[in-house]
Amino acid sequence: MSDKTFAELLNEQVGHEFSAHQQYVAIAVYFDGETLPRLAGFYYRQALEERNHAMMIVQYLLDADHPVTIPAVEAPEVSFTDIVGPVELALAQEKRVTGQINALAGQARDEGDYQGEQFMQWFIKEQTEEVATASDLLKVVQRSRENPLLAEEYLARETLGDGGNDPTAPAAAGGAL
Repeated sequence: MSDKTFAELLNEQVGHEFSAHQQYVAIAVYFDGETLPRLAGFYYRQALEERNHAMMIVQYLLDADHPVTIPAVEAPEVSFTDIVGPVELALAQEKRVTGQINALAGQARDEGDYQGEQFMQWFIKEQTEEVATASDLLKVVQRSRENPLLAEEYLARETLGDGGNDPTAPAAAGGAL
């Protein structure tokens, strides 16, 4: 697997989750600027979920008595040519995070860290949902490219994801702020 320990990789994942948070804020702002409030709201909620994922990992590291490092994040992509680009970017991001989460679970298993492996199981389940949701939304916006209000109507009718309200989720540092 990796020359790094599970705890070191978790600290890196904190940065990945904060990067995802920033990217989702940028996507939400793009949709707000296009006067597409439902798409904007969806991505503002996604941003909060990613922030909370980072804080869940922080809490786990604190509970497991590992040092916590909050890494810097790169600036998000902010320019898009139409409503499809941001959603494509979001799906690619979720697929990348899924790979990161799977690698973390594998690292915990390789180290015999059963608590760490168990902790990662919730994230594996979450990523399955996130990729499915992003894939569905991408199909909708691709069909709605010429009339973005159709995507807005879809979001008005459908409930995507759990909105971050999963009672089985690990605790986040600082509480569910």
